Amino acid sequence: MKRNEFIKSTALGISALSLTSLITACKAEAKDAPSKENHEMSLQELQDPKIVKSEEGTILQVMGDNQTVKISGKDTNGKFTLIEQNNSPGMGIPPHIHYDEDEIFHVLEGQMAMTIGDKSTILGPGDLIFCPRGIPHSFKAIGDEKARVLLSIFPSGLEDMFEELSQLPAGPPDMEKIVQISAKYNIKFV
Repeated sequence: MKRNEFIKSTALGISALSLTSLITACKAEAKDAPSKENHEMSLQELQDPKIVKSEEGTILQVMGDNQTVKISGKDTNGKFTLIEQNNSPGMGIPPHIHYDEDEIFHVLEGQMAMTIGDKSTILGPGDLIFCPRGIPHSFKAIGDEKARVLLSIFPSGLEDMFEELSQLPAGPPDMEKIVQISAKYNIKFV
């Protein structure tokens, strides 16, 4: 076979292979894409719209963390949870890993010292941080005023752990019990 014929046949073969791969990928994507019926069904699965006033929500004390669960997985069909934290300077949670959830901390008032992986930063009003699952992170309220933070958790479910942890007796944290409860929700302190 001559060089030019070889190049033409190879180019045609690669083009055909690429086109076949592209068609296969498009078919797979279309198959996995939600149909109109599935989209309507997922919308129907969600509960009625929910309005939460500033003073409303489920109030929890979790290892010193003052939380108000504003929207839970019951409201979002398990898609996410939204919690307002309101903590005095000095309150913090030690390094831990979520294996099943991503979190976003959005500071509304005050300051938070955040560490994620090997990066540390101080967040003030308007700042936020995304904490992907599988990466150790910790936080601490700092400064002279309370830190008010909106914590978004994707998917939901941790509100159940927080509810369980809030049932522990007041006083110094029983880390053995905390570790045991957290492990049930695939969270590990490091």
